[in-house]
Parts: sequence; structure tokens; C-alpha cells
Amino acid sequence: MKSILLTGGARSGKSRLAQELALKFGGPVLFVATAEAGDEEMKQRIESHRKSRPSGWTTLEVTTHISKSIMKNIGDAKTVIIDCITLLVSNVFQHFDENTKPSRVEKAVVAEIKELCDCIDHSNADFIIVTNEVGMGIIPGDRISRLYRDLLGKANQMLAEHVDEIYLMVSGIPLDVKKRT
Repeated sequence: MKSILLTGGARSGKSRLAQELALKFGGPVLFVATAEAGDEEMKQRIESHRKSRPSGWTTLEVTTHISKSIMKNIGDAKTVIIDCITLLVSNVFQHFDENTKPSRVEKAVVAEIKELCDCIDHSNADFIIVTNEVGMGIIPGDRISRLYRDLLGKANQMLAEHVDEIYLMVSGIPLDVKKRT
């Protein structure tokens, strides 16, 4: 089984490439959506993403503890798309307040990603994982944003170590970062 991490900036073509790869790998496909519709604009984004997916795909909307949900719902899926880790880490953050010790938040994020790596290892499906690269911009001005950036970076590094292939999306073009032979 193959595991692929797609990273890059916002609107760089990661989700589109994930769908193209899934079509190439063949179905059935389980699409794991981690977004929550917190406002009208996000509702519209989610609906646009839904419409872009083939109707035959199974969609699983889950915000945290995604590995347990995947294993319960994977069925006969040959390909699993997770879109996206960026929102998954944000969702984990929502369970804590600004007074929580950063080490507690980090522990929760690390546990979520370790569970995902175990899920990949114990599944017979190919995995395509979408995430954003947020460490290439300016240093955030507040403590919580810096912690989020750092923990998403840690999650991305954990996944990068684990997966077979990594592509960095730049303006819709995938750049090959890692391939296991």
C-alpha cells in the first residue's frame, strides 16, 4: 500500500491533486473531511469541495480522532483521502483554551498523528493526505498562533517521516520531495 503527503500553501492545488491521484489509484474511495462549517464562507467552501468529488465516493466528516472513524468506516475502500491535517490540528486546538499548557496541546496533536500513522500501517488502502505548509511565512504575532504553526509543523514532520511519497504543491504544480523506492 502507498501513502502520499501533499503539502503546500493555501489554494495551491493540493485537494485537486489528491482527487486526481485517487481516481488514478481506483476505488472505492473514502474521503475524510476534517472541516467544520463555522461560518457562511466556510459552508460555501465545504459545499464547493463536496460538488468537486465524484458521487460514488464515500464521505466521512470527522473533526478529531479520525483514525478510529476511518477504521470503523473504511469498508472496502482501496483509497483514503484525508483533507486536511491543517484543519485536524486546528480542531484539536479547539478542545483547549488559551490558558492550557502548550505541552498538553502538543500531546493531543502528537497522539492524533501517531494514531493516524498506525491506521495507515494497519489498513489495506492507499492513503493520500493533504496538509498546508505554514512555516514558510512570517512569524505569527501571538503565542497561540505560533504554537499552532509549530504543532502543525511537528504533525507534518511526523507524517513526512512515515509516508512513502511527498509532493510540495506550488501554483498547481507538484514538486517531488520524497519517494521511497
